[in-house]
Amino acid sequence: MSSYLASKPRYEILDGLRGVAAMIVVAFHLFETYSKGPTEQILNHGYLAVDFFFVLSGYVIGYAYDDRFKKMGTWGFFKRRLIRLQPMVVMGTLIGAALFYFGDAPGFELVTQTPAWKMLLVALLGCFMIPLLPCWDIRGWQEINPLNGAVWSLMWEYIGNILYALFVRRLSRLCLGIFVAASALLTIDLAMDIDVTGLLKERQWAQYTVIGGFGLSPDQLYIGCARLLYPFFAGLLLSRLGWRIGMRGGFWWCSAIVAAILVFPCAGKGEFGWVNGLYCAIAILALFPLVVIMGAGSRTTDNKTTAWCKWLGAISYPLYITHYPWIYLQMKWAADHKDLPVGIHIVVGISIFFIAVAIAWASYKLYDEPVREWLKQRFLIGKHKARK
Repeated sequence: MSSYLASKPRYEILDGLRGVAAMIVVAFHLFETYSKGPTEQILNHGYLAVDFFFVLSGYVIGYAYDDRFKKMGTWGFFKRRLIRLQPMVVMGTLIGAALFYFGDAPGFELVTQTPAWKMLLVALLGCFMIPLLPCWDIRGWQEINPLNGAVWSLMWEYIGNILYALFVRRLSRLCLGIFVAASALLTIDLAMDIDVTGLLKERQWAQYTVIGGFGLSPDQLYIGCARLLYPFFAGLLLSRLGWRIGMRGGFWWCSAIVAAILVFPCAGKGEFGWVNGLYCAIAILALFPLVVIMGAGSRTTDNKTTAWCKWLGAISYPLYITHYPWIYLQMKWAADHKDLPVGIHIVVGISIFFIAVAIAWASYKLYDEPVREWLKQRFLIGKHKARK
């Protein structure tokens, strides 16, 4: 059974928070070009935005699909998720392909060694969300999609959706709670660098953080799994429990909390590195779920806040999935112009930020919206009308 079901009303504040986090991610990556390591970054915990996105996604998936999954069916669910996510994956990959040969920064020596046919083949695989094996790397970081580094988290988003549709949606609230509690142990193992599995021994550069999940090596697969399972399914559990906290000015309070968590400096280094791991664990296990139930329980009370939430929600995914090719270019430019005054680097960074926002908005209005509407008419609404 796969009848067409109209979209439910949106949680505008949660949409807005997704946009706030996406903006911080872009700034985090721009600053990361100049960082000396995971504990020496300007927006030090910007990488936690991905974990926040997973909590948001799990909550929204539960709200949007739990009570009507049987009506749409598994394939109907997958079609909806593909229509929602895949068009911008294609756009981000194509932007990355267009800019690829301009991004041969230090550490990216494979760029100049890659023939055009191989780059185009990698782009084709990327458009279909097929993760790249390390032996096919064309940049040097062994990313899932070396044309667009941000795609790695979308792969895990898809995995979360598949697990939900095939298995987890069938769990009772009690069983889901047990699953979430068990998944929390993976988060703690990763953040606190306990390393029960022995897979993290090569990860000294990112010790006491949750950074990773970018590739297909065993350690990266474990990190990606650990980063996905608790946040995504904790969000789903919160949705099923119906937990909400309403408050006046909820969007602004929640935005401030998320921003504070992501920009907070490293909480501990060296022998006190475990303090930073504890900070990451608390943010993922407690603070992000708290922010989500605050955002879900609050409402915008003025037109200006509502407009901001709608705009931020609209641009959040396009911005996240298209910004990273511009970061490759920034890395190349920064490496080639080390001797220029800091002020010039700041101006270039700000310019790239606004270019990324402008490209994301144009992609959304001129490509993503019309393409998704066409796909909905073709594969959801049209087929439903035909059956009638």
